[in-house]
Amino acid sequence: MHHFLQRIIVSVFFVLSSFLLFANDSTYVNRANNYIQTTLLNTTTSQNVLRAYKSLPLDTVELNIDLGTITTRTTIDFKIIELIRILYFTNGTYDAKILAGLNSIPYWINKADTVRNFWSENHMIMWMSSDWLLHEKYGRPIDATLDARLRHYLMLKNTYGFYEFFSSTYSPYALSGLLNLADFAQDSQIRDLAAKAAQSLLNEFMLLTTDKGVFFPTAGRNYVGKYEIAYGQNHNDLIYLLTGIGPMPPLASSSGAFLASSALSIDSVQNSWRSNVDTLLNIGHSLDSGFVINQGMSPVDKVVFQWSSGAYFHPKVIDQTGRLLNDSMLWNHVDFELLRPISTLPPSTYLDLSEGLGVISKSSVISGEQVSVFKHNSVSLSSIRDFWKGKVGFQQFPCVATIGTTSVYTASGQVKRNWLLRNSNNANIHLPYVFQKKNVALMMYRPEPTPDIIGNAFTYKDVALHWVDQDFDETATDSLWILGRQENGYVAVKRACIGTIDSVMACNTFGGQTWVTIVGDSAMYGSFANFKNVVHQSHFSEKWYLDTVAMQYVYYAKIDIDTISIDYAWGVDSILPNGIHAIAENNLALYPNPANEKVIISLDNSGQESVVELYGVNGQLVKSTSSSSEILPLDTRHLPSGMYIVIVKVGNQPPKQKKILVSH
Repeated sequence: MHHFLQRIIVSVFFVLSSFLLFANDSTYVNRANNYIQTTLLNTTTSQNVLRAYKSLPLDTVELNIDLGTITTRTTIDFKIIELIRILYFTNGTYDAKILAGLNSIPYWINKADTVRNFWSENHMIMWMSSDWLLHEKYGRPIDATLDARLRHYLMLKNTYGFYEFFSSTYSPYALSGLLNLADFAQDSQIRDLAAKAAQSLLNEFMLLTTDKGVFFPTAGRNYVGKYEIAYGQNHNDLIYLLTGIGPMPPLASSSGAFLASSALSIDSVQNSWRSNVDTLLNIGHSLDSGFVINQGMSPVDKVVFQWSSGAYFHPKVIDQTGRLLNDSMLWNHVDFELLRPISTLPPSTYLDLSEGLGVISKSSVISGEQVSVFKHNSVSLSSIRDFWKGKVGFQQFPCVATIGTTSVYTASGQVKRNWLLRNSNNANIHLPYVFQKKNVALMMYRPEPTPDIIGNAFTYKDVALHWVDQDFDETATDSLWILGRQENGYVAVKRACIGTIDSVMACNTFGGQTWVTIVGDSAMYGSFANFKNVVHQSHFSEKWYLDTVAMQYVYYAKIDIDTISIDYAWGVDSILPNGIHAIAENNLALYPNPANEKVIISLDNSGQESVVELYGVNGQLVKSTSSSSEILPLDTRHLPSGMYIVIVKVGNQPPKQKKILVSH
C-alpha cells in the first residue's frame, strides 16, 4: 500500500512537472525537444535516460553494462544517478532489475573501501541524492545522519557557492545529482534547495560562456582535456541547451540528458548571460569558518565536509583526517595513494609531518577564493587571485584566457608535447601568484622547495605555455611577447624566455619567472595592428632584492600596459621601504656558470675586505665568507644542484649580485 501511494504521488508530480517545463521560455523548450529527438537517433551512452523520459524501451546492453560494474567501478555514482532517473521515469518497469544492483553497495563511508569516493563535492551529492530518493520512493533504510547531511550540503551550496567552482569536469555531475532532487524529491525543502543550487551552478556556466558558446574558465578543479577542444564535451550540451550558441550536439551527454529531461525553471539562468563581464567574485569561505559552519555535523560527516573543500592534510585538519583514515581503514583507497607512506607512522607525528610538507599539504584547500572574471564577446580572461603561490597544485587552473575557440594558459611541471599526457592530479606542480585587472593578468612563479619524500614528479619546475598556432588566423612576436588573432579576438602573452622544451614554448624555473597575459578584441582596440602597438608600448620590469628588515630575498615584477599597471613583491606580506636595498643584476663577474666543483668570483674590491654571501632561491643563507683578495674561489662540490644567488658587499658600495647554476 505504501509503494502504491508513493507511485500516485509521483504520477501527480510528473503531471505538474510537465507544466513547469513548458512554463519555461518556448524557445528553450523547443530547443530541448529538438535536442532529445536528434540525439535519440544516434547511439550514445546516455541514451537510456532520454529513452526512459520518452517512454521508449531501454537499451538493455547499456543497462547491463552499468549494472555489471556497480561493485567495481570507481566512479559508479556517475551511472547510479542515471539509474535513479530511469527508475522515476519508467514507473516500475525496470525496478526489479535495477534495484537489485543499487541495493548491493554502500552509499556512505564504510570500512576498508578502496574504490568509491564519497567526499569530493560532486561525488557527495550524487551519493546522497541517490540514497535519499531510494529512501523516499522505495523505503530503503538510510543511515542516521543522511537527512541532516543532505540538507546541510544544499544550504551550504546556496549560501557559499561551490568549492569545485567553474569546473567543466565536475560541475556537470554535481548538477545531475541536484536535478534528480529538484525533479523527484517529495520533501519540499530538499526539492527547493536543490533547485536553487542547480540554478546557481548553471549561472556559473553562463558567467564565463562567450558569445561563441565556449567555456574555458579558471577552475578550482579541472582536467587539461577540458581546454583542448571548444565543443563536444559534457558541459557543452548544457551551454547549447541554455543559450543555443555553438553547434548542435549530435550525441547526448550525461548532463545534457539530465537538463533536457528536467522540469527545472531555467528562465533566470538564461537571463543571466551577458556578452560583457568584468567582476571579482568571492567564492566559498575560509578554512576556519568551515569549522564553525560544519560544527553541528557528526564527527565523520564533519571531516568529510572539510575534505569536500579540499582540506585533506592541512595542518589544521590532519588529526581528524588521520583518525578517520585509521578508523575506517581507508589508507589503501586510491584517493590517498600519494600520502600512503605516512600510514605506518604514529598519529602523534602527523601534525609535524603536515607542517613539514606544507608545500603539498596546504594547497589542496579550494575554499574562500577571489576569482577575477573578464569577458568581452568572444574573449575572456579569468583567474584565482593570490592562490597558494609557490605550493603544489591539485587540478587547479589559476589563470586561463579564451580567444574564440582556443584556450591560452600557463602550467608548471614536466613539459609534455601532448598536453593530455600531463599529470592529471597535479596540473601545476607549483602555483603562481596571479593578479588580474580587467583584461590583464600578471603571473609570477617562484616554487617552494619540495621534499624528496613526495617523489620525483615534483622536481620539475618548468613553466609551459598552452598555445596552439594553428588555432590563430594571425600570429606575431615582439621581443618576449607572442601575439595571436582569431577572427576579431586578440591575445598577447609576455613569456619569461624565448625557447622551447619538447617543442613547447616553456622556460626553466630556477629562482622565479613572470608571465603576462592580455586579451581584447576589435571593439576594444580596433585593428590587430593597433593591439600589437599597445603591446609594443608596454613596459615590463623585474628584479630581486634583499629585504634587510625581514631578511628575505624578494622577487619583484611589474607590468604597465595600456592604462593598466600591476606589480607585486614576492617575499614577505609587508615590506618596509627603509628596509629595501635594490641590488643590480649581472654586474658581478664569475665563472664558470653553470658551476660543478667551484665558481671563481671577481670581487673587484681594490684590496678592501669583501663579504660574499650565497643564498638559495628560497632566501636562505647557504654560505658566507669574507676576503681581501680580488679573486675568490667558492667551493660548490657539496651544494645540491640548483639555482643560487651570489651577493658581494664591499664597504658602503651598493651590493652586487648574480645568479649561478650549480649542476653536478
